[in-house]
Amino acid sequence: MEEIFEKIEADVSLESEKPIKLSLSKAKVQITLLNIVFSFDSILTAVGMTNGIDGALMIMVIAVIISMIIMMIFANSVSTFVNNNPTIQMLALSFLILIGFMLIAEGAHLSHLEIFNKSVGVIPKGYLYFAIAFSLGVEVLNMKIRKKKKS
Repeated sequence: MEEIFEKIEADVSLESEKPIKLSLSKAKVQITLLNIVFSFDSILTAVGMTNGIDGALMIMVIAVIISMIIMMIFANSVSTFVNNNPTIQMLALSFLILIGFMLIAEGAHLSHLEIFNKSVGVIPKGYLYFAIAFSLGVEVLNMKIRKKKKS
């Protein structure tokens, strides 16, 4: 949320005075660390799904290593795309907040919470995925319109 606030409230003249430089090695370390953190939930799910299968641990380790390599290969192109389309960056940050909220709500078992004698209930994941897909679809249309206006 801090990054979203900075993008909205930051003084444009101050931004141009102090450019942020991030070396490729630092970016790769950050991507690797984020991949490990965000893969943890997937790894736990995979452990549960592969319980009893011979060689399951090795398959999961290889899958995580391959995913990290793929992320490092595409890091520059994704970074360039995001820098050229700042609204995509804002969408991605918003999605992280949305997904983080959902994970916290699930972890805290807020679906069992009662407000005014009404159960909150579980928010179906399909709603979350639809909202993300719809937002991305709208942004793709906006990008096409902006591209057409530039031509």
